[in-house]
Amino acid sequence: MSRKGVLVTLAVGAISLIASGCAGTSSASGVGPKIALLLPESKTARYESHDRPDFEARVKALCPKCQIIYLNANQDPAQQQAQGESALAQGAKVLVLDPVDAASAAVIVKQANQQHVPVISYDRLLTNSDIAWYVSFDNFRVGQLQAQALVAKLRSESKGHGSIVMINGSPTDSNAHVFKAGAHSVFDHSGLKIAKEYDTPDWSPDEAQNEMTQAITALGAGGFDGVYAANDGTADGAIAAMKGQGINPATKPTTGQDAELAAIQRILTGEQYMTVYKAVTPEARDAADVAVALAQGKPIPAGLINQHVANGKKSVPSKILTPVAVTKANVESTIVKDHFWTVSQICAGPYAPACKAAGVH
Repeated sequence: MSRKGVLVTLAVGAISLIASGCAGTSSASGVGPKIALLLPESKTARYESHDRPDFEARVKALCPKCQIIYLNANQDPAQQQAQGESALAQGAKVLVLDPVDAASAAVIVKQANQQHVPVISYDRLLTNSDIAWYVSFDNFRVGQLQAQALVAKLRSESKGHGSIVMINGSPTDSNAHVFKAGAHSVFDHSGLKIAKEYDTPDWSPDEAQNEMTQAITALGAGGFDGVYAANDGTADGAIAAMKGQGINPATKPTTGQDAELAAIQRILTGEQYMTVYKAVTPEARDAADVAVALAQGKPIPAGLINQHVANGKKSVPSKILTPVAVTKANVESTIVKDHFWTVSQICAGPYAPACKAAGVH
């Protein structure tokens, strides 16, 4: 064989070895299916403190080789749509989607359907869309629990015919409408007067503070007896407004939702009256269970369907969880018992005396 022939033979052999080596590495890596988790925002503390880590931990426990694509839309529907497209382009086999805006998110679902990628509607219902499964809480009941707690508290203070301010959630959030409807189902027959009512863009605590300041300016410090705040972030804003106007928030019972750490601490010190505890860890784990099953081409486990919810497009197999009202009286038996927050987290620093007084230990 000529020198040229030898060189060609060696070169072809080297290329073959390189190619077989690359293929071997890819095969040996054993990479599993990709699952995308698309959350709407981070102003609500639960998403980064519970939803994301609980979901990711469960997926990894069930499917160590599965890859998780995590994206947060920062309350921007256009950004979330781009993130959905990105997840599909990256080869996601399942989308777990908590929509910023249910209407605009329908575009993401349509694109996923075209690629035969199932979509799980997480926490907020994706309406008029062909989704595979929905997990959330009884959101009408959330609003009822908040309103019932506030009505009972004001009646116990002989203010059952007084006035309240309603600080509702984001008008683009399908859940916010349901919370408000649940609350109105109680308030509208309670004898209480709704003196001012606001819908809060993006669930922003700053916007809630502005709204509450406007209400105080219009009504005066004595013109309202309590505050319906749709979640703990809006409660924080409302309470900050009251304090800024020289009003002791302990004299104006304020509701909340999500059992954020700061809210539990405010409840123990008396600044906030109640919150609604939603067991986010089971919600995130259930979503992970279904996501892994769908990513592996398996059916949704039967135990993860307890009802069907109409979303305008179909009757969606769903897992609906039960919310719980939390006041100072049952922080120990709910939040602490479930390890949602630890005693050391709740009772840190200046909150130790309040914990002791409430029997949280």
